[in-house]
Amino acid sequence: MQTEQSIIPLEAAKTLDGLFRERVQRSPQKAAYRYFDPISEEWASYTWEQMNQWVARWQAALLKESLAAGDRVAVMMKNCPEWVMFEQAALGLGLVVIPLYTDDRVENAAYVINDADVKLLLLDNSHQWQQFLTLHDEVVRLQRIIIVRPFEPDSIDACDNVRVVAAMDWLSSAHAGEVRHIPSDPHALATIIYTSGTSGRPKGVMLSHHNILSNAAGCLQVIPVLPDDMLLSFLPLSHTFERTSGYYVPMMAGATIAYARSIPQLQEDLLTIRPTLLISVPRIYERVYAGIRTKLAEGSGFARWLFNFAVETGYSQFELQQGRGYRRLSHILWPILERLVADKVMGKLGGRLRMVMSGGAALSPEVSRIFIGLGLPVLQGYGMTESSPVVCANRISDNVPASVGLPIPGVMVKLGENDALLVRGPNVMLGYWGNPEATKAVISQDGWLNTGDIASIDEQGHVTITGRLKEIIVLSTGEKVPPADMETAILRDPLFEQVMLIGEARPYLSVLAVLNSTRQQDLFAHYGLTDDLGNEQQKHQLEKILLEKIAAQTSGFPGYAKIRRVAVIHEPWNVENGLLTPTLKLKRAKVMEKYKTEVDSLYTGH
Repeated sequence: MQTEQSIIPLEAAKTLDGLFRERVQRSPQKAAYRYFDPISEEWASYTWEQMNQWVARWQAALLKESLAAGDRVAVMMKNCPEWVMFEQAALGLGLVVIPLYTDDRVENAAYVINDADVKLLLLDNSHQWQQFLTLHDEVVRLQRIIIVRPFEPDSIDACDNVRVVAAMDWLSSAHAGEVRHIPSDPHALATIIYTSGTSGRPKGVMLSHHNILSNAAGCLQVIPVLPDDMLLSFLPLSHTFERTSGYYVPMMAGATIAYARSIPQLQEDLLTIRPTLLISVPRIYERVYAGIRTKLAEGSGFARWLFNFAVETGYSQFELQQGRGYRRLSHILWPILERLVADKVMGKLGGRLRMVMSGGAALSPEVSRIFIGLGLPVLQGYGMTESSPVVCANRISDNVPASVGLPIPGVMVKLGENDALLVRGPNVMLGYWGNPEATKAVISQDGWLNTGDIASIDEQGHVTITGRLKEIIVLSTGEKVPPADMETAILRDPLFEQVMLIGEARPYLSVLAVLNSTRQQDLFAHYGLTDDLGNEQQKHQLEKILLEKIAAQTSGFPGYAKIRRVAVIHEPWNVENGLLTPTLKLKRAKVMEKYKTEVDSLYTGH
């Protein structure tokens, strides 16, 4: 049960490293982190006291690097206890930590290192450093590169064998003492987080200790995280949503975090760790949902009916509990439906989940409906890096799935020009690193942050995000269409893996679509199509089929939003080919640039 003693107050922590210090003092022997040990091939744990001892070792090594408070250090590792050890050691010395995405393109990471004048870089393996060497001139100011995993000395270029060191050698050369906690100003710069940059170069968001701590404290007032909770962490710690909600919030509440091995092994890790809480972007929930749909399609008609009946019954119970529905006779069957349907699905997620949180992008109402209908509360929230990041969140007792909920305590919202969502509170960033002009463009003189998202706010204060100001498609007819809602609707059909709505300054809307390979094969077999889409007749037949499917999903949109053409793209959009940001947001301008020929063909002759 949550008690005042279990949650560390903002005033006691003061700084992020102060939060760690308080947790060590309050729960020294409690399990802090679980991780998979590749040597023993078993799951192991660190207590808070053991973490503190390791932080002391990392800090002692950092002290030998002649770094001054305010210097920037970067970490480019997958989620693991060492990530936390390094950051806590650095924060305690007043250093500013810059997280880098492990799967980001090396030129993006090199740009960040150069822009922030990073002095020291922590890497997972030597292969990462070899990639950096292709951009050697952009990282020459790095004084030290520490590599965690063992590597062969000859894998490092001779010119770098002084500044590149193995983590264990680096740590063993320093004598650990007491962990230092130098920062005393809660409003001092703690981290610079570079936004993904769906267009142009990323900007460095400067967040203070208080920005993040106040946000974590606000989250805990609306999301009940308990000391005996177990979180499975798989969203990268370089993502602000995970860093605040999946790292600092659990630390503040005294919960335990387990680090998943990888996304492909997530299913196995869920069964082993059996988490009680999950924090993720919608893509993970969509994958689980797609798996459910696939299995149902392969099953009997009765199995599909039973599943749909269970979801419908469960969701109507949820609406009743929320004060929006009415009692139904079918509710008396829920204990049976729960055992026959819901428990089996929940069992594949570990069987102990009491709620899941979704943020970072819009979650399809259909996906949330399925999980809620199976008895698992899905709490959708909203935020951005510039707001540390959480602005709004649904509550267990006040959950409107189509919305992103109410603002968390301490945060204010209102609508500005063109219904742009404006945010003000202690969580709003200090500004953009070295870019005062960009800062002035988004933060008003009286402290309101313009999110760039279009929203509506109902009478109860629930916020609903309806689009992006910069992503509105303005047709040549003058009609304006926010693409996000239509894209979400199209993706309800599992045939579509990725879609992008286009039509800026054009007479009508079209779609670029990446199809699910398995579903595509089934579709081709059903209609007698072949993979030869160079055949014009076959190409037109496929487009007609796809347009019918798209129309079925978008029938509720205005007439001017009708989609008239579709082009199939055969290469998935991902981080590696530069079409997705590391947070999996679509780089629309890049997609348009790469597929200019396909886009032009959709409007030729019209």
